[in-house]
Amino acid sequence: MTNLFLLKKQGIMKSLLISIFMVLATLACAQSDHQNLKTMKLNAGIITEKFSETKKFYTDTLGFGITFENEFYLLLHTPNHQAEISFLKPNHPTQKPIFQPAFNGKGVYLTIEVDNVDEMYSQLKNKGLSIEIELRDEPWGDRHFAIVDPNGIGIDIVTYAAPEEEK
Repeated sequence: MTNLFLLKKQGIMKSLLISIFMVLATLACAQSDHQNLKTMKLNAGIITEKFSETKKFYTDTLGFGITFENEFYLLLHTPNHQAEISFLKPNHPTQKPIFQPAFNGKGVYLTIEVDNVDEMYSQLKNKGLSIEIELRDEPWGDRHFAIVDPNGIGIDIVTYAAPEEEK
């Protein structure tokens, strides 16, 4: 009888250890999934018929660099390589239907944060670029202005106000 009790007890212990192991493995996977989210990167993409005008605007006007380019796809990066944006020609035969229609020019905006919005404003004014919203200060402390890219996308160029504890 004692041997049967010990076998049952060992079986329960084995089941308990397996259960604990499964919980720990699940937690490790969940933590691993969460850690993968920390490395998530966003690259906005715009499908445009104004491919060459867009390339010229972002590279010549805003100083973006070319990360990758082929006849139907353009991947650009900010001057400091901190962010990327891509452009795709519409109706390209290599692309699935979801990536076929061109952007219709409404409902999208971009924000570009810069260290010195006044300097950027002066540079773009000197290039003759049309300013959609003139340089201004907001009540919450941000300083910004806005332009429009060849696709009709509003671009808010901003220097965020430093939090009170940093001032």
